[in-house]
Amino acid sequence: MVARQNGAAMGALSRRVLLIAAGLWPAAAAAQKQQKPAPRASQPSLSAARTIMAGAPLSVLLSNAPQGARLAIARPDDPADKAIVVVALKNTVPALPTPGAVGTYELRLTVEKDGAPVILLRQPLATTEPSATLAAPERVGRGQGLPVRGIGPNGEQDRVMLVKPDAPADADGPRFFPAENVEATLEAPDQPGVYELRYVLHAPLAEHRILARRTVKVE
Repeated sequence: MVARQNGAAMGALSRRVLLIAAGLWPAAAAAQKQQKPAPRASQPSLSAARTIMAGAPLSVLLSNAPQGARLAIARPDDPADKAIVVVALKNTVPALPTPGAVGTYELRLTVEKDGAPVILLRQPLATTEPSATLAAPERVGRGQGLPVRGIGPNGEQDRVMLVKPDAPADADGPRFFPAENVEATLEAPDQPGVYELRYVLHAPLAEHRILARRTVKVE
């Protein structure tokens, strides 16, 4: 009899414990949810070639760049507020011009804080000696079309030009921009004579540098 009463009491106690636990569980679960740390914001990242021909455009793959961030190319020991090239971001795979001089530089992702740039990320960048090739007929009639191919660093401001051999590097004349198309047809001058086809590099630290020449005779 005593054993039966003890068993009944233990059963009631067990049911009470279960009910209490069941009542407390939602509150405990809610407390655990509240204690979970907030998700961390995604950190910015960048990826680009570490070696490139001087003056060639550098494509950069970006992710999670903060609003207002910029890409810059500077010398490794330059402070954050000094750069050779600075480009505002317009898409996630921007391209920026590289210095036309051979050297060791640094690609940087910066953001402005308190009116001054702050470097968020940096990556080494080395530029190699630039070169170019030209292809065109050796002779062309006066005022006729001259088919030309010019391949080099293909920077945005690079140009292929037809000028007199003694013309200065910044001379003007029939031209096209290899960054838009490496092949074009130039109109030959009306005056016969010997001319020079040039590939002219125009990049930061190297403006109007002639990388390749080819003689063309206008008849």
